[in-house]
Amino acid sequence: MADNAGRTGVGSSLALTLGSAVLWGLAHVWVGRRLTGAFLMSIELILAGAAAIAVLTAGPALLALAVQPVWLWTFALTAMLLAAVAVAVVIHSYLLVRPESSSPATQYLSAVIVGLLCVLVTTPMIYVARLAYISQTVVTSVFAESVTPMPTDPWRGMDRINILLIGADAAANRVGVRTDSMTVASVDTRTGETVLFGLPRNLEKVPMPPGPARDRFPYGFEGEPPYTPGMLNEIYQYAEDYPEMAPKLGKRHRGPSLLKKTIGGILGLDISYYAMVDMRGFVEIVDAMGGVRVRIKDPIVYGRQNEGLIEAGRRKLSGEEALWYGRSRTFSDDYVRMGRQKCLLNAVAKQADPVTVFKSFEKLATAAVDAISTDIPRQLLPDLVELSEKVKNSRIRSLQFVPPLIYSGAPDYHLIRREVTTTLATPPAGSDSAVPAVPTGNRGRSTGSSAVVLDSACD
Repeated sequence: MADNAGRTGVGSSLALTLGSAVLWGLAHVWVGRRLTGAFLMSIELILAGAAAIAVLTAGPALLALAVQPVWLWTFALTAMLLAAVAVAVVIHSYLLVRPESSSPATQYLSAVIVGLLCVLVTTPMIYVARLAYISQTVVTSVFAESVTPMPTDPWRGMDRINILLIGADAAANRVGVRTDSMTVASVDTRTGETVLFGLPRNLEKVPMPPGPARDRFPYGFEGEPPYTPGMLNEIYQYAEDYPEMAPKLGKRHRGPSLLKKTIGGILGLDISYYAMVDMRGFVEIVDAMGGVRVRIKDPIVYGRQNEGLIEAGRRKLSGEEALWYGRSRTFSDDYVRMGRQKCLLNAVAKQADPVTVFKSFEKLATAAVDAISTDIPRQLLPDLVELSEKVKNSRIRSLQFVPPLIYSGAPDYHLIRREVTTTLATPPAGSDSAVPAVPTGNRGRSTGSSAVVLDSACD
């Protein structure tokens, strides 16, 4: 009797169905099924409350889960399950309150409206499921699974983790890959305090690590004269072309491995992992973000035929313009370019806010799979996410080994190692035991002037 008493006209029944889509159980309460209605309302409110609390208070923890394929699959399946439940609630609510008698045309129109309502309420859940699926595809495609078990605390006994960041330029007019941007991020695992060590691409006579590489180049890397000058940015491709340089590793692993060991030897650091971004893929990432804003100090000529000009000032660059902003050396040099590259990476990191990422997630995910390669194991991602939160709240310093501190044609590699040691031993400015955040090594050996700038601003 209660069910019949609750039945209404077409308009009222559709309104009650819409209300039930927003607040589960409303139609059930209307027709007298108060216990069922209260149960449905409680379930929805609990789910909504739990989601709100998680988003507002458990941001880092959620991000840590969002880089684990198992949890991503769980999110996707949960979203699809909630979508199915929402459809069932909407349809059953309408069946409870629909008019007992109506014309076929009215019944058809009502069915169409209820169907559209089902699509409306499930679209966000289906979209969340799709995002979770795409995310797990990115994680599994970019990050390989470690063949050895990861410790519960990967930072135990490790004061700093050092990661080599590579910008690779596989241009159409050259054979192979040249690593034209090489920066080591040294991160304090307790505080997140980070120092970026930038190495110019044109360092010569680079000392090679022990083994086949040093056996072939006992006096430093020489490349393939007269075809190449023997610079640091050639080592990656040289290892890929000559398997005997890293005989136990396969293609696309030899280059990163030898470059990590080589740069680690230059800096006196143990480099654990690398992450490489192909510059052509970088164009797609910037375009997916809708561009990137940077402050340009001086006009920059771009294009292979110098056909364009990026004017000075605060500009929003397209992917192609951003590529040339970080690549161009017309009327400048490698060292100016190194500074621009770091400013560009900093701008991209700051402007890739949650709203931007959410709006362009699918394009960004596709670009990331094509542009990024790394040997960071998948199991380490949750810990790196937590560490990245510390990095965001700490000060990032930068030390670049450029003239007049270092002359790339005849680098003082002993000086480089001393500067690295001194910088890492110097607390950042503003800390409790702060001292001037400037290396105190023998900077004036060749020119007598300082060439190191820490905490340099891009804006």
